[in-house]
Amino acid sequence: MVEFKSYKLEDIFTWQPQKEIDPLKIPDLTVLSDVRYPFYGQATLNNGIISYLSLTGNVLNNVEGKPTILVHSNNQNVVYLETPFYLKDGHGATSVLQSEVLNERIALYLIACIKKVITKKFSYNEKATKIALKNTVIQLPVTEKGEIDYTYMERYTGELEEERISELSSYLEVSGFTPCCLTDDELKAMELYRSKKVIYGDFKVGKLFDIHPTKSYGLTNRILFKTKGKTPVVVNSSIENGIGGYVDLEPTEKGNMITYTDTTTSEGIFYQPNDFIGYSHIQGLYPLNNIEWSENSLLYFLSVFKKQAAGRFDYATKFNRKLAAEMVVQLPINSQGDIDFGFMDSFIQALKKLAIKDVVDWKDVVISKTK
Repeated sequence: MVEFKSYKLEDIFTWQPQKEIDPLKIPDLTVLSDVRYPFYGQATLNNGIISYLSLTGNVLNNVEGKPTILVHSNNQNVVYLETPFYLKDGHGATSVLQSEVLNERIALYLIACIKKVITKKFSYNEKATKIALKNTVIQLPVTEKGEIDYTYMERYTGELEEERISELSSYLEVSGFTPCCLTDDELKAMELYRSKKVIYGDFKVGKLFDIHPTKSYGLTNRILFKTKGKTPVVVNSSIENGIGGYVDLEPTEKGNMITYTDTTTSEGIFYQPNDFIGYSHIQGLYPLNNIEWSENSLLYFLSVFKKQAAGRFDYATKFNRKLAAEMVVQLPINSQGDIDFGFMDSFIQALKKLAIKDVVDWKDVVISKTK
């Protein structure tokens, strides 16, 4: 039986000094270099990384690349890193924590313990300031001598990692992604693309899709966020594939279609693989001319549709149905001038396989190390 004791964060970590950067001064701080380091801010996506920069050395944190945990006070986001980094100006809103015993697996265990407490204890109106964090108490496993059991943390995280890797291996095998060999059609599609021999044609979006609002049950925020179920609800969002929650209602829309929100940027355009319910301001693209678009074809279209919409719309300039229908996109065509759905299918499938290959290689390395 594992025993646990309570510890204040200030008894576990050492708070490090930090150098913060005003984003407006980045151009003046930029230097010519092939070496770039992550630029962290109060972000919840991409592990908190905003971008990668090459700046003057006097604004670089963690020069020695020690294992480090960052805790953002505004949104209680916690990230792990072991590289030098830059930090966005937040008036000291980010705590930089280090410990001599820290490594990746131990850090992941500690991060889970920290997040379990601070996501309930703090909010945007009651921030996780440095003083508040130092006095925050978490539960940690201890040895028979009553000392923090870092060995247990490392072993426990490793076992979880091995379990998830095993599940990933099974998924990849069932999905046909192992081994990641390209078919003749996929190789041909990649060669055509790389040699720039693909022929494109201009197509007006409104000639390919009927664009109109998705159907809903008149859901309110109270129903959406207070109930639980299996049916995804697509909302006015630019993250999580637009899904804001799951409800115990029958879907109103079939999957394998594209949705977008008309009140945000192009980041609100998504492919929906599963049946769903639409919410306020969610537009759907419904194929015309009895054309059945495959998943890969829609993913190809999605990429060019988002590219065309990028930077053109925001909350003030609505991405309405008329503007979307008038938009012109370039799609690959065959010798008859028709959309080359075969090329789109093969090209996207090849990209999937090449992308998943990196995951497979990483998986095999982790399994090898674990054994």
